[in-house]
Amino acid sequence: MTYAWIKAGHVIFVIFWIAGLFLLPRYYVYHQESAPGSAEEKRWIDREAKLRRIIITPAMTMVWVLGLALVWITGAWAQHWFQAKFLLVFLLSGYHGWMVGYGKKLAAGERPVSGKALRIMNEVPGIATALIVVLVIVRPF
Repeated sequence: MTYAWIKAGHVIFVIFWIAGLFLLPRYYVYHQESAPGSAEEKRWIDREAKLRRIIITPAMTMVWVLGLALVWITGAWAQHWFQAKFLLVFLLSGYHGWMVGYGKKLAAGERPVSGKALRIMNEVPGIATALIVVLVIVRPF
């Protein structure tokens, strides 16, 4: 029964995390399109910070905690599908960190990445999620 509760929590927080990662780059696109120093830009800075602080980062933390608990319970470390999944989650966590850092640059007035590049980066969580789901459900290797 404990396993089922941990797994349910893990899936719930994955949904929160990925939903936030879908939203954050879009927020950054709108932020970049706002006039520097405007009231609109200040609202985007606040929205982005709240999304990161209240939803995305706590969700990612819970994904890791509950996911590692599941691995410990199941002993999945030795399974190749899990190793590939772990690598993708690790890379997605790095993407998360990069996005948090980019938000801080935006808040400081820097805009080093184009809106087009941010729109392309918006696809990263979806691609990673699709690959992870296939690895977990199909277990191709």
